[in-house]
Amino acid sequence: MEKLKEYNKKRDFNKTAEPKAGKSKDKDHLIFVVQKHDASRLHYDFRLEMDGVLKSWAVPKGPSLDPKIKHLAMMVEDHPFDYLNFEGIIPKGEYGGGTVIVWDEGTYEPIEPIKGKKAQEKHLLKQLAAGSLKIKLHGEKLNGEFALVKTHGMGENGWLMIKHKDDYATSKDITKADRSVLSGKTIDEMAKTSEKVWQNGHEEDVVPDEALAEEMDDDAQEPNETDETDVKALFKKAPKSKMPANIKPMKATLVDEPFDEPGWVFEVKWDGYRATALLDKKNGVQLISRNNLPFEKYYPINEGLQEWKMDAVLDGELLVLNDKGVSDFGAMQNWRSEADGNLVYYIFDILWYEGKNLMGLSLSDRQAILKSILPTDNEHIRQSTVFKANGKDFFAAAEKMGLEGIIAKKADSTYTSDLRSKEWLKIKVQRRQEVVIAGFTKNEGTAKAFSALLLGVYKGKELVFAGKVGTGFSDKLQKEMMGQFKPLITDKSPFDVEIDVDKPSRFRPQRLGAKPTWLKPELVCEVAFAEVTSDGVFRQASFKGMRTDKEAKDVVLETPVDAEATVAETEEKPVKRSAEKNKKADLKLAPIKNTDRKTLLNPTEDTQVKKVCGHELKFNHVTKLYWPEDKITKGQMLNYYYKVGEYMISYLKDRPMSLNRFPGGIHGQSFYQKNVSDKAPDWAKTFAHDTDEGKHSKYLVGTDEASLLWMASLGCIEINPWFSRVQSPDNPDYCVIDLDPDKHTYDQVVEAARIVKDILDAIDVPSYPKTSGSTGMHIYIPLEAKYTYKESQLFANIIVKLVHKQIPDYTSIERSIAARGGKMYLDFLQNRPGATIAGPYSLRPKPGATVSMPLAWDEVKKGLTIKHFNINNAIDRLKETGDLFHGVLGKGIDLRKTIEKSQSVFG
Repeated sequence: MEKLKEYNKKRDFNKTAEPKAGKSKDKDHLIFVVQKHDASRLHYDFRLEMDGVLKSWAVPKGPSLDPKIKHLAMMVEDHPFDYLNFEGIIPKGEYGGGTVIVWDEGTYEPIEPIKGKKAQEKHLLKQLAAGSLKIKLHGEKLNGEFALVKTHGMGENGWLMIKHKDDYATSKDITKADRSVLSGKTIDEMAKTSEKVWQNGHEEDVVPDEALAEEMDDDAQEPNETDETDVKALFKKAPKSKMPANIKPMKATLVDEPFDEPGWVFEVKWDGYRATALLDKKNGVQLISRNNLPFEKYYPINEGLQEWKMDAVLDGELLVLNDKGVSDFGAMQNWRSEADGNLVYYIFDILWYEGKNLMGLSLSDRQAILKSILPTDNEHIRQSTVFKANGKDFFAAAEKMGLEGIIAKKADSTYTSDLRSKEWLKIKVQRRQEVVIAGFTKNEGTAKAFSALLLGVYKGKELVFAGKVGTGFSDKLQKEMMGQFKPLITDKSPFDVEIDVDKPSRFRPQRLGAKPTWLKPELVCEVAFAEVTSDGVFRQASFKGMRTDKEAKDVVLETPVDAEATVAETEEKPVKRSAEKNKKADLKLAPIKNTDRKTLLNPTEDTQVKKVCGHELKFNHVTKLYWPEDKITKGQMLNYYYKVGEYMISYLKDRPMSLNRFPGGIHGQSFYQKNVSDKAPDWAKTFAHDTDEGKHSKYLVGTDEASLLWMASLGCIEINPWFSRVQSPDNPDYCVIDLDPDKHTYDQVVEAARIVKDILDAIDVPSYPKTSGSTGMHIYIPLEAKYTYKESQLFANIIVKLVHKQIPDYTSIERSIAARGGKMYLDFLQNRPGATIAGPYSLRPKPGATVSMPLAWDEVKKGLTIKHFNINNAIDRLKETGDLFHGVLGKGIDLRKTIEKSQSVFG
């Protein structure tokens, strides 16, 4: 049966008792079943009879009866009808391993009144194809209306399972009804039975470390055990420190061959994504890529780490293992759910634990501490084994197993953030290289999306040609990649196109055959290759996968250095660092702008003249109290803007500014000034614009920190830039949703913000929150100046209507204050020419000198208040977080496709 092709492909029916077919005997009703499956991770399999099979979804968190909760449901292969009654133990070693019970079963029908089973199926199949399935269940546990809605934000198989509001809706957790509707057993009770009814689930993986150990000689062994007393002593001597934020991993140097040398230990070189894990008992878990992007989609790892309830910073690699225990990079980049492969996080280092900086300790000491504190209750999270071995033998064993390579580390090496160390060396079995995708070609007559990719690597600031790759793509993958390419197509070559026969490393268009289509050099992929020619071109290149965890500008040709000389160098010049130096130097964060500059003004001198960005500025009334209750002066405000200027200017540059002046401080009279033609200094840039009142005004334009400090000198406590720039005044760089509460708690603002995020996530739209600094919250969506204010406002209106629909009891979209009846205003009308709100990092004229502070979404939770961020702590926060808002000015969404998605997902 063609519909069960994928199902049959995954199973060996000589070993498994799973059914091959089956047919419903009920001529009047469609059947549904929910099976609770405790495999590598507990989940629920939701199955609907349709078109002769069971259409199936894996629901990690199980069904919910609460309409406010939308659970992810990943569509998996069709199952035969007879599958609906299977429950029992899945033996280990087969295609799966775990326990299954039939958690619920019953009949179902479309929500629309349609008579006849065949007519119902026909209607439901159309809905399934459209990505919006609306059904009514009649089960023992699940009853009433549900929807399954496809969401492209979680890949092609990603759906949301949603309960409709009806008489069966409730906030009660239905999954606590945990017994089988067939046997009456719980999962635990079924697991204790000797009966083995069926064999299905997720394929058991081979543990590479164990397999590698078997390949090695008997004398290969792990480093000596350190007893509990020794570990406590190691931990005690580590210096105290705060948890480092956004730390960048230490890197290894590529060498040309394996070696044997005392004092070195060896590990597997994993073929996946490098990931730093920040575990915080209070604030949750963050899994961060090496270019500081969150790995949110790898939910089994995030959830597993969350359960550990510890404060720690760990370094490791995310990967997907195949049935031989070898990491599969292609499967890694396409991973969406457990159906896509066995996801594992191998941890090989610990940098910080429970208030102690461990980076100054030796590798062997850090490994001992890691082993002593690492739980062993999750098969998806493992400590990477460190072997004391003969390096050449270890390499030979890795080569035999088909691994990517090995890592050699000095046992006494300390950890230095963002350093490519010669005390950590990598030796590759397979020759691999990250490359920038500079364009593609398409041969005449081909039905493929493209024939080859044009590759480049950076040499200094110049992108140089590195050949092309035309193998390693499926048709499906090519179509997905074309979706990434289209927004980046450009007429301009990213290479130096001058033909210079004397410099063969220069790019020559005639090498390519088909005419190239150029791309902006922003995407990175990985290729395998046989060799690199003398002019830097990869021969016999094969595509291995996209790399979303590395910036294009960081991609350089990696040439192996001499292993013997490198090892000798580390012996001659040992790296010695004191714990105190590591405390200061190794807690190196992601690129931080100059927040350590000295203050601009003397706080005791009332009038001062200073030079900023080459312009002389005069500052008066420096000692005047602007926040009397907090004893904060105008001078302190000016010094704050001087320190935060390099962050703020990104959001002010080339934007007209509305000046909201408070010359007497926060309790004095204030007024808006748009026209600065009589006030602005000669060097200031202005923008002529007719206001809504028909007045012709010259707005000040943000240019540099001098313009920011000049505004502040006029008493502009808050800084109010336009959403658009003077180059495209009718096209905003972002859309803003302003949550404006009346007398609501900030927890209610947080709840509304989280609903905004859920809606935007469902339609694959990035969003960036910040506190308003006053009473509300602002959520920004990048547009990249591709649309008009009117189009931006239309989109914001769609979103706030969806939010209001979910929380109508305390929100309103009415413009009139009287019509809102005291409810929170979901303001979408800010998206209009000339409208302004306080910009990122702006102070506000409120008690406490609060700041409009960009947030990470995991900070948007109950207990958050505007008072958390103020003039006294904002700079220290920026030193830890960097600019969380930079994505607002990045790649904009496709508004047309996004609106179509919203209609598809939400109707």
